[in-house]
Amino acid sequence: MSTLGVTNADRPEPRVVDNPRASRFEIVVDGETAGFAVYKPAGTKLAFTHTEIDPRFEGRGLGSILARGALDAARAAGKPVLPFCPFIRGYIQRHPDYLDLVPPDQRARFGFPADELERHSGERDQPPAS
Repeated sequence: MSTLGVTNADRPEPRVVDNPRASRFEIVVDGETAGFAVYKPAGTKLAFTHTEIDPRFEGRGLGSILARGALDAARAAGKPVLPFCPFIRGYIQRHPDYLDLVPPDQRARFGFPADELERHSGERDQPPAS
């Protein structure tokens, strides 16, 4: 599919990069910073405090790409996360495979279940299928 003669193959993929000097992950599109997720080091953890996408880039799913990239980078670095930012917290709620990044003793403060059993407690209470 093309738009005005430009195919998707001609467009570079958005990149998520860590900018430690600014304490934020940035999403770069066509060489331009399209948004960022601010973090503050909290001991061995990363506390995400704010996420923003430039209005010129909204509606492209870049916020989700940014959240995924930032969380993947935290995981690769072995850093637990504290999702104070509502967008990052919402992303984790919609993608529970990232819940393990939030320390179990911190999950309740963000509205997450404390452990996997609690997350699936409704399934345990169901009678077996016949």
